Amino acid sequence: MKKAVVLVALILAITVQAQEQKPQVPQISVTGEGKVKITPDQAVVTVGFQNSGKDAKEVKNLNDEVVDKVIKFLKSSGIPATDYKTNNVSLYKTYDYDKKKYNFQASQTLSITLKDLKKYDTIMMGLNDAGVNTIQGVEFKSSKMEEYEKDARRNAMLNAKQKATDYASVLGQKVGKALLITDNSQVYVPQPMYKGGMMAMAADAVQSRETLAVGELEINTNVSVTFALE
Repeated sequence: MKKAVVLVALILAITVQAQEQKPQVPQISVTGEGKVKITPDQAVVTVGFQNSGKDAKEVKNLNDEVVDKVIKFLKSSGIPATDYKTNNVSLYKTYDYDKKKYNFQASQTLSITLKDLKKYDTIMMGLNDAGVNTIQGVEFKSSKMEEYEKDARRNAMLNAKQKATDYASVLGQKVGKALLITDNSQVYVPQPMYKGGMMAMAADAVQSRETLAVGELEINTNVSVTFALE
């Protein structure tokens, strides 16, 4: 019985040792980058307005009037209700140390998605007339973002494989199947550029102008890939 136990233990030890001595598969690890530059066809514009006064109710009513005018204008301009929303609403008390009295200030911000950038100037002018007085930001987008992201990922993998092939060919080897893929995709969106504020736009309403520079969106995908070598 003891001999059988010793024999089994010996077989297991030999098996483990054989596995440990199994030669490693030759590998090569590289990174690949895929870039796609596109021209945006949509924009999310964040605008705001504020009113101040001695009475909280009066200030809030002033803001409510602006909201009503803005929503009616957007509807009349053909902007769907799903393409605009309120981001922030605030009403707070402030103290004027010079005049030694309290005031109330109400503010609100809205995000509006413009799916037709040709309407930018018209929409901005209409918002100005409705009482909006600040542009807080513009974020550019593409209606085909997912499609372009796929192209960037495909380019990144092709770039990684080409790198691995270049290195392996020097050694007279070939690139085999991928053993590990790590995706580190990121989308880089440049800061938007626009000219002037709401008041400047109102002053130049009669003149022909271009107030929006859409630039480009750059989708930059990075992958790490480990290939087997043959």
